[in-house]
Amino acid sequence: MKTVFFAEDEPLARDVLRDAIYAHPGLRLVGEAADGASALACIGTLRPDVVFMDIQMPEMTGLEVLRQLDYLPQIVFTTAYDQYAVAAFELHAVDYLLKPFTRARFADSVARLLDGAQPERAAVEGALVRASAGPARLDRILVRDRGRIFPLAAHEIEYMKADSKYTVIAARGQHFLVRIGISELEAQLDPQRFIRVHRSALVNLDFVESMRADDQSQLQIFMRDGTCIGANREASRLLREMAI
Repeated sequence: MKTVFFAEDEPLARDVLRDAIYAHPGLRLVGEAADGASALACIGTLRPDVVFMDIQMPEMTGLEVLRQLDYLPQIVFTTAYDQYAVAAFELHAVDYLLKPFTRARFADSVARLLDGAQPERAAVEGALVRASAGPARLDRILVRDRGRIFPLAAHEIEYMKADSKYTVIAARGQHFLVRIGISELEAQLDPQRFIRVHRSALVNLDFVESMRADDQSQLQIFMRDGTCIGANREASRLLREMAI
């Protein structure tokens, strides 16, 4: 049995990964972290056999954490950014899970870890250098709904809202539930079009009908489909500054 640690800043993704690790008989979870600095400290103390590592995290990226470790566990990247795949597979024994991943894909990754050899430090260092570029812009997203998969162009997304363990994506007059956090999607979207109006909501300005201040001088955003989304103080200030 391998000891496992994971680093992931999105609460939704942490829940998914934690459940998958607990359910696998070949793994024993010894710890988790929500940011890069905490991950580095905990990994150095716990020295797990396997680390599931998100790449984009607060304080330190997953790549920066790996560079500072004084030993080399088996690493599985868990990220929404598929341009890291080539670099990850260059690490040989290190796998790569593109979020949102299925339980079957997770089991396949664990099978590789249980059977695979330990990667060499030189191979890891080279791959980390090649993986240091930021995520590319998202042109489309594939979403599952009632047994079908729908490709949505990024410009078709009207807004997103966090909902328990899911993110609701409104597009084409429909609502799709996906198991991936708003922050990960936001990082890949055009910031000139998509605005994070509060912790749990992201709106596409192309689909905003109007905005109006409430009694606390914070903006209420009225979408074309009739949905009203409240903006927090910082987003309200930003939107006012954008107005001419």
